[in-house]
Amino acid sequence: MDRLEAMSILLTVVEAGSLSAAGRRLGVPLATVSRKVADLELHLGTRLFNRTSRRLTPTDAGVTYIAACRRILDNVDEAERAAAGEFATPKGALVVTAPIAFGRLHLLPVIAEFLNAYREIDIRLVMVDRWIDLLEDPVDVALRIGALADSALVAIRVGTIRHVTCASPAYLAEHGTPRTLEDLRNRPCVVFQALTTGGQWKFSEESITPRTRLTVDTAEAAIDAAVAGVGITRVLCYQAAAAVRAGDLKVILEDVEPPVMPVSLVHTGERLLPLKLRAFLDFATPRVKVRLSEATCVFRQPT
Repeated sequence: MDRLEAMSILLTVVEAGSLSAAGRRLGVPLATVSRKVADLELHLGTRLFNRTSRRLTPTDAGVTYIAACRRILDNVDEAERAAAGEFATPKGALVVTAPIAFGRLHLLPVIAEFLNAYREIDIRLVMVDRWIDLLEDPVDVALRIGALADSALVAIRVGTIRHVTCASPAYLAEHGTPRTLEDLRNRPCVVFQALTTGGQWKFSEESITPRTRLTVDTAEAAIDAAVAGVGITRVLCYQAAAAVRAGDLKVILEDVEPPVMPVSLVHTGERLLPLKLRAFLDFATPRVKVRLSEATCVFRQPT
C-alpha cells in the first residue's frame, strides 16, 4: 500500500465530505477511494469513519489520524519544494485571493508590476466575495477586509477602509441632503446586496431598513445608479473613491458611520516561508498601502 497516496485520498474524502465526492474530485472510481480508505483502516486496526446513509463522520481515532496526515503531507510538500529550489530562489506558482472589486482595482495592478519584476513566478488570482479557508484550500495569500479571528494565520495590515453613504449632487440638490438617519429612512435608495445584512444598513448606533428603489449585486452598478440620480447608496470607500474624486458623488452622514475596518494580507505562517511568497509580500505590502491611502484620502474621517 502506498501510504502517502492513501493519506492524500483520505484528506480529500474529509474535504469533499463523502467517498463519491472525493472520487469525482480526484477523477478516480468510487471503488478505488473506498478501497484505499479500507486499506488504511485495516493497516491501522481501527475505524476512521462512522458511516451512515447520509453522512461520513470521523471517529475519535480518525480525527487524530487525519490531523497527523495533514502534518505529514505538509512536511513532504515542503521537502519537495525545498529540493526543487523554491526556498533558494523566488520561483514557482502562487495562488492569491481577494474580494472582487478590491482585487480588480488595487491588487491586480500590483500583481502586474510584480510579474514584470519576477519573471520566474506565476500567479493565479482568485477574486471572490466569500471567505476562503487558507488551511483547507490551496491558497498562498489572501487579502482580507475586516477584523480577523484569532488563528494560526499571519496577518500584515495594509490599511483601513470604511462604509460611505453617498448620492449625486443633482439628487441632493433636488431632494435635500439627509442630516440624520431618520431623514435617510424616507429617501429612495440603491441597495448593494453584499453590504446589506438582513435588509438593513448598519450604522454606528443603529441599523435602518432603507427604502429600496433598486437592488443590485455589484458595487459598480450601485455607484452608477447613484450617479444617475436613482437614489442614495452605501458602499465601501475605495469603491466610491473615483466617483467622489470626480465630483459625481457626494458623501453624506459621515459622522454616523461605523468604525473603520482593517485590510490585511494573510498567509498561513509556514515555518520556512518560500521565497516566492516572501518576495510577493515584500513587494505587494507597501504598494497596496499606498494605493489604499490614495483611494481613501478623498474622504474625511468621521470624528
